[in-house]
Amino acid sequence: MTDESPSTAAHRADAASRDGARCLALTVSDSRTLATDESGALIERLLTEAGHVVERRLLTNDEAPLRAALQTAIARSDLDVVLCTGGTGLGARDRTVDVVRPMLERELPGFGEIFRVLSFQEQIGAAAILSRAIAGSARGKFVAVMPGSKAAVELAMTRLIVPELKHTLREIRR
Repeated sequence: MTDESPSTAAHRADAASRDGARCLALTVSDSRTLATDESGALIERLLTEAGHVVERRLLTNDEAPLRAALQTAIARSDLDVVLCTGGTGLGARDRTVDVVRPMLERELPGFGEIFRVLSFQEQIGAAAILSRAIAGSARGKFVAVMPGSKAAVELAMTRLIVPELKHTLREIRR
């Protein structure tokens, strides 16, 4: 990590003292089951290891059920975070970003930008431009959409989401 300002350090310190977040991990896939969903399992493991509470679900790449599940999740008072994996590409069935984006009250462009830079540098080169990963806030919750590959999830979770999750929630709620 680079040097940070005193105010950022103070915000992180305050956020670190807070309880773990209550998270929903949604895998959007036509080909996976809960038993074969390595990406969703990785999200669950990384969040649990970081002291967060995780609920995990699997949905198909169908817009109406995905929209309904997301609207319900965003409206829940017992959730702080909604993390989606899958549906970020350019394929006709890749609809997660299109469903999530209109629900966001504030988008965090830096999430997708930095994710693609890291992905370009560390994993897949120029193919990183094919990801439409996004994040933002909706009704006081942090919402992020990551690609479905296990490597992409590991990158997003370990480099961006887990290290900043409590800080992000602090900022959303102030």
